[in-house]
Amino acid sequence: MAGCAGNPVPREHGAAMTPDEIETTWLGQWAAQSAAPSDGLSGFALVSSGQDAFSLRVLLSEQADKRLDIQTYLMGDGLTTRVLLARLLDAAERGVNVRLLLDDVGAVGQGRRLAALDSHPSVEVRVYNPLSLGRGHLTTRVLASIPQAGRQHRRMHNKLWLADGAVALVGGRNLGDEYYSASEPRNFSDLDMMTIGPVVEPLARSFSLYWNHGLAQPIGRYHRAEEGAWRELRASLGEWFGDNGDDDYFTGLRDRYADAEQGPLVGRLHWGEGVALWDPPGKLAWPGRPALARTMAGELLAEVGDPRERLVVISAYFVPGKAGTQYLRALADGGVEVAVFTNSLEATDVPLVHGAYQVHRGGLLQSGIQLHELRAEQEPGSEGEISVGGSASALHIKALGIDNDRVFVGSANADPRSVWWNTEVGVLAHSESLAAELQGLVDLGKNPTLSYRVDRTESGQRYWQTEIGGESVRLMGEPGGVWRHLGAALSRWLRLEPLL
Repeated sequence: MAGCAGNPVPREHGAAMTPDEIETTWLGQWAAQSAAPSDGLSGFALVSSGQDAFSLRVLLSEQADKRLDIQTYLMGDGLTTRVLLARLLDAAERGVNVRLLLDDVGAVGQGRRLAALDSHPSVEVRVYNPLSLGRGHLTTRVLASIPQAGRQHRRMHNKLWLADGAVALVGGRNLGDEYYSASEPRNFSDLDMMTIGPVVEPLARSFSLYWNHGLAQPIGRYHRAEEGAWRELRASLGEWFGDNGDDDYFTGLRDRYADAEQGPLVGRLHWGEGVALWDPPGKLAWPGRPALARTMAGELLAEVGDPRERLVVISAYFVPGKAGTQYLRALADGGVEVAVFTNSLEATDVPLVHGAYQVHRGGLLQSGIQLHELRAEQEPGSEGEISVGGSASALHIKALGIDNDRVFVGSANADPRSVWWNTEVGVLAHSESLAAELQGLVDLGKNPTLSYRVDRTESGQRYWQTEIGGESVRLMGEPGGVWRHLGAALSRWLRLEPLL
């Protein structure tokens, strides 16, 4: 009732950028020149390094001339977020139109800061699927959502960056230090795909559909800020950076990019056809479980068809369910090489989800499907961007490798929540060289210093093969503490799989 009592808030929808407008921007010209030899194809680059992912977002914020559109599920408060917010305000001061669309759960406890950001004339902040009560703390937010649990357990999980309608980023990264290798003690191993060319336009259209949907509400409806509050926010961010600019993370970034011969942050651009896919923005308000054909997952399955030779599934949270397990087993039994890369119990940040995966693990192994689980602690000296070195880590990548010519990168995990309840976005790219690069990351992640290979003995007993201290080790029990095992068991006892 409180949420409905306020006066209607004027909604400025914002027109899409025209091709002529895009071509006048620096990024638009760079994208056009880069794509000129490709004969109308889209360009793709995988960004696996957390440092590169952060620096690329800073670069896009600094190079944008007209518009920055950012869609995210969560926004933390740390080194990287504060720098990015400062860059967004700098861009707004240059006349760039900045639009930030944040799932309402990600806005919990941050109303004052978001309202201050929104007070800038060139910045708009909206929250998706909001509640007017309990906004100060996650506990009160969850309690307030109980009367609307049928809709409030569904979230906008999309992650999308768009700069001047010319460059787009899709993938698993939210806004927070753990996504950019800046957190202690734990970071996420994650993956973005940068795109230019024809595939960017439909991604921009997806943002507009969400931005203009009735579930997207201006932050000013729930949190008020004084006129010009952005000035105080910008000053405080500048003062903070003045005190923390010599932090080890920023010093490491300067050293990382000090060599001018290193080349562009995104590395090689791969060229091919691209298909942008997203869930309908009204999915969160649909009654019951939607038909598969109405979801992004259903669209992706229809677009991909059945793999002929190989399928690689990389998912932070892997809950295939009965139907998914049958599908993967049928592929493997038909001669398709199927591999799954996910978190181990000791590495996952949600043991409840891992419990639902455990139920199907035996059947997958029975059909010869390869299972690899990321370790929580990598061996010192382990190299590669699918890990975060020797610190504690967890997998957060959401990607598919299909045969030797297609790659999907997006925000969706291989679980019921991403299929049925949340909204997601991603890009399917047709490119053999891109597929080879993704397979290289997968092969790196399979290194026994980074992950466990789950398998069975001839008698059917499960084991976890890895390498510790330079020696091959076979663990006959699943790695993970008592509380993690209890958390995993709880999801099985309560039969939570359809909601995970």
